[in-house]
Amino acid sequence: MGDFNLALVIVAIVVCVIVFISSVYLLVNYQHPDDANQAYFPKFVVVFGLSIAMISILMLPADVANRHACRHAIYNGACNLTLPMKDLWLAVYIVDAILVFFVIPFAMFFYEGDQEKFVTMGKRIKSALLWVVSTAVVCALVLGILYGVIGKVDFSVRHLASGTTSFPTSWQFSNNQPCIGNTARQCSAFTASVASEKTWTMRTTFPEYVVALATIVGSVLFTIFGGVGIACLPLGLITAFIRRPKAVITRSQYIKEATELGKKARELKKAADGLRQEEKGGAKGRAWRKNVKAVEKELLQLEEDVNLLEEAYPQGEKAETAWAFTVLGYLAKFILGIIGLIVSIAWVAHIIIYLLVDPPLSPFLNEVFIKLDDVWGLLGTAAFAFFCFYLLLAVIAGAMMLGLKLVFITIHPMKWGATLMNSFLFNVGLILLCSISVIQFCATAFGYYAQATAAQEIFGHTLQSLRGIKYLYKYNVFQIGFVILAGLTFLYYIAFGWRRKKPSARFQLSS
Repeated sequence: MGDFNLALVIVAIVVCVIVFISSVYLLVNYQHPDDANQAYFPKFVVVFGLSIAMISILMLPADVANRHACRHAIYNGACNLTLPMKDLWLAVYIVDAILVFFVIPFAMFFYEGDQEKFVTMGKRIKSALLWVVSTAVVCALVLGILYGVIGKVDFSVRHLASGTTSFPTSWQFSNNQPCIGNTARQCSAFTASVASEKTWTMRTTFPEYVVALATIVGSVLFTIFGGVGIACLPLGLITAFIRRPKAVITRSQYIKEATELGKKARELKKAADGLRQEEKGGAKGRAWRKNVKAVEKELLQLEEDVNLLEEAYPQGEKAETAWAFTVLGYLAKFILGIIGLIVSIAWVAHIIIYLLVDPPLSPFLNEVFIKLDDVWGLLGTAAFAFFCFYLLLAVIAGAMMLGLKLVFITIHPMKWGATLMNSFLFNVGLILLCSISVIQFCATAFGYYAQATAAQEIFGHTLQSLRGIKYLYKYNVFQIGFVILAGLTFLYYIAFGWRRKKPSARFQLSS
């Protein structure tokens, strides 16, 4: 067991280093040129936040592997010599909550203060601190009051009592004789009346309570964005392949389309200038914000149109090579879309079979992971981690889709080489907030595979028995919402997703 623990520690260190390098790689390649060689504090928050998010997702497979380290131990207390996963879980998620509710908002206010002219460093820090301190006071009061009033867990237990019998000289057990004695045919646990059920109440620890409330907030976002994203992630890739340019267009077609895009660009510039004049005049009401949202949507659509036009008419000395890479890129999207569709269907089927049907019809994916572990020790764990990561990607895809469709959701697109730090920080905060719920969801959905882990102790027993919110889990509110939104999104793509909407380019300016 000692060799296994040493190997687990080494793997954990190596994974942390890889995660850090990956976070830096994403930052360097996605950041906007305007943020080069500046905004170091927001960049540090982005790297640290991405690292925490990825590590938290990988901790559940590590928790399962950690449980295996003492599975075959022959002495009591062997599991106490493995990694302290419960303490690590609580530490990671307390850091997660601090980043989401305090550090990232401060970094966003600090960064956006740099966009205003003639604002000193001291004023930027003061303004950001005022917002964060106000948020901290409100959050501390809410958490303190809730923890003091309802910060308890109610466990349903059954009081069992039985008589004594002489120690037998022989042991004879069968399906018809599960207990000791010649007269008893069932044990006390089977014959106990309903009245024997009691409620055992105890106060949870404050760190566990903070994690639980953060999970509730994340679960709402996860249900909405994840339910939409689990369908739109693969179907979006497949529809991109279907709507791909089938052949290189002629030069005359290119000039015609480019002229039309230029006209739309001038209309957008005129609308943006009008909105800027309204902002200077102090007319920043609901209509103004709605028009800003509309301009952002049209701008994103224009950029997509420009990229499609460049793909359909490659130019330069390597035009044929560029077209070949375009064809291969769409083919890769189609293949990834098919794989993603299979994974999405497997996820939805598993939720229905294992979580919504009581008792479960089958362990389904739990059994698949166990059989993969039998083939090779880490194969099931790797598949388990893949399914968890896929859920997180679905959340991001769902947030992007709803951001383009709904007015009240702010658009923060992630673009290669053109992502501003405020958009980076927003998406990192979304990933961190939803990562807690992804882990909780996976710990519940794969409860058979991840049984007896520290994550299941925190997210399974404590969270699902917490006073005031346990009914959300008792009646599978989040799982049902997830499946319903996934089905509605699938129907939306079947009905409307295959054809591309043309931008309206109409704005209702107040002046």
